[in-house]
Order: sequence, then structure tokens, then C-alpha cells
Amino acid sequence: MIKRIAIFASGSGSNAENIIRYFGHNPKIIFTKIYCNKKGAGVLERAERLKVETTVFSKSEFHDGTILSDLEQNQTDLIILAGFLWLIPQEIIRAFAGRIINIHPSLLPKYGGKGMYGMHVHEAVIENKETESGITIHLVDEEYDRGEVLFQAKTAVEEKDTPEILAQKIHELEYRFFPEVIENFLKNKFRA
Repeated sequence: MIKRIAIFASGSGSNAENIIRYFGHNPKIIFTKIYCNKKGAGVLERAERLKVETTVFSKSEFHDGTILSDLEQNQTDLIILAGFLWLIPQEIIRAFAGRIINIHPSLLPKYGGKGMYGMHVHEAVIENKETESGITIHLVDEEYDRGEVLFQAKTAVEEKDTPEILAQKIHELEYRFFPEVIENFLKNKFRA
């Protein structure tokens, strides 16, 4: 049975592209659209190259039902947040309960919550002299970074590491594991 996936992204879109390419030869997976809250974000250029439709939306469209309606019209089965920074409205969470997956660049519950994204996370990890960091792939609920954890992967943080070096290590984990976790989730959730 074909599964229809929407991706939400705010930035360059490297994770979005990696996921789309990973499933590129799977006839059971269709990427209906990439939703973006930033005009000029790199993900829009990637989407064009990958021939995936896009919608750029405002905060009011996100909260007034416009985006929820679009997701439903596209018969979306699963939503992937790939570097998307806004809190998901409750109406969307209710409509897609247990079917929204996010990736976070730390080992939650550490370094999660509002304002903890990207370099902010890596800077905090280095500043606090943590010996490890990693990624958390989790379901989304009404609070930032609090949903059920599906998967975590760790990497060592060495004394010489800068936030930029740590960011690269985290990206490698994201690229390696995020598509696989999505694939396993689809198999288990939908028997796809």
C-alpha cells in the first residue's frame, strides 16, 4: 500500500534531501510536498531539483487550518520534521497523532525545548563539557522535544571538539539513521 509523506523543513534541507533520495526507488513511498516556513530557505531549491512540490506558509496559515486542510487534501499518512523549528499546532497533532516524527540533535531529554536547535545545542553540549552527544528521533506531541523516543544514537565528544566539529558528527548520525528509522516506523505502523 502506498504511503504519502509530507516533510516540514525550515533550513537548508539536507536531511529532507537525504530522506527523499533514500526512498527514491521505493514505489510504495510518495513525498507529497515539502512545507517550509521561510522564503528563500535552501530546502526549496533542493525540492525543485528533486521535483517535489513545495508550499511556503506564514504563521497564521499554520494556525488557521490552512496547512492542516492541505495535508488532509493530499491524503498525508506521515509527517516528517527535518529541521523544522516551529511548534506544531494542536489541531495538526490531533489529526496526525502518532504520525509526526522529528529529529533532534541531542540525546533528549538533555538539551531539548524551545530555543534548543542547531548550533545552540552543540554550543551548550561543548560548554557543559559533556563526553557524549547524539541524535534523538521521536514522535511529536504538544511540547517541544517531549514525544515518545523511537531511536537514539550516540557519538563521543572529545576535548578538542568545537561546536562545528560536533555538528558534523551529529549530521553524519542524522544522515545514516533518520531514513532507516522512518522506514522501520512505516513497516511497523502501517505494515508497509
